[in-house]
Amino acid sequence: MKRLIAVLVLACFSTTALTLTACNTMAGAGKDVQKVGEKVEQKAEDCKDAEC
Repeated sequence: MKRLIAVLVLACFSTTALTLTACNTMAGAGKDVQKVGEKVEQKAEDCKDAEC
């Protein structure tokens, strides 16, 4: 389970890095990072419930 979460976090950071290059402002960057964090949190909860 820890390995899955680590892979998801790395994938999200990679996606975030690409997304951040497209942001026009720091506010936009903050929203992008927040959405990625929410997705990681949701995936971790889903995995916890399913006992991956």
